[in-house]
Amino acid sequence: MTLPTVAVAVLLGLLAGSFANVAIVRVPEGGSVVRPRSACPGCDARIAPRDNVPVLSWLWLRGRCRSCAERIPVRYPLVEIGIGVLFGVVAWRVGLDPLLPAWLLFAWTLFVLAVIDLRVRRIPNRLTYPLTPVLLLLVVGGALLGGDPAGALRGVLGGVAAFAALLALALISPRGMGMGDVKLAGFIGVGLGPLGWGEVLLGVFGGFLVGGIVAIALLATGLRTRKDYVPFGPSLAAGALAALLVGEPIIDAYRAAVGM
Repeated sequence: MTLPTVAVAVLLGLLAGSFANVAIVRVPEGGSVVRPRSACPGCDARIAPRDNVPVLSWLWLRGRCRSCAERIPVRYPLVEIGIGVLFGVVAWRVGLDPLLPAWLLFAWTLFVLAVIDLRVRRIPNRLTYPLTPVLLLLVVGGALLGGDPAGALRGVLGGVAAFAALLALALISPRGMGMGDVKLAGFIGVGLGPLGWGEVLLGVFGGFLVGGIVAIALLATGLRTRKDYVPFGPSLAAGALAALLVGEPIIDAYRAAVGM
């Protein structure tokens, strides 16, 4: 069942990627992700369904609006492809598991929030507030269906623990991270809880490792100075996805290295 599951997940990811493009643009501006229908920012022409097929429409139109020939940013097909690949990898990793819907939502949200944070340097509450309880319901329900009540409990406690840990850090060093990062940590703790406490720790604090490496690289190349702000959301998202996809071998390697 793995190959059909992966194929379906990739197709769903491409469709979810199209919706992600809407969220990435409209959510930071306070707009609705449902209405109005998508339109060209140049001529305001409504985008027809035939021109809204993920990736293929962009290629068919050669990256330009059908009405006014204004360029359509390459970001749109890249987001669709990225989420399609990400969904496929998640499905390949977990298979046809009762928790698969939860982890697909988990991956989609992390991808979208990372892109938004890079664009506007903010993690909007309009995504974390509604999607965290939705994820919690999917995690608890999926874990219980899979016969893992302990995993369901870890989903709840993981979210609380991750939120509390980063809240403490934010209060100690308010310039180090924003409350958006704290709320994202709670979301990450919920999503990784069923996997185990090791994955929760890796997912949250692995983000600090990723962020440190990125900051050092930016400083070394002169792209940023010590006074410049570097969004932390993408690093948290990267650490969380690493914990979901390859957390077990990383944790096993660490335990072997320290003799546990």
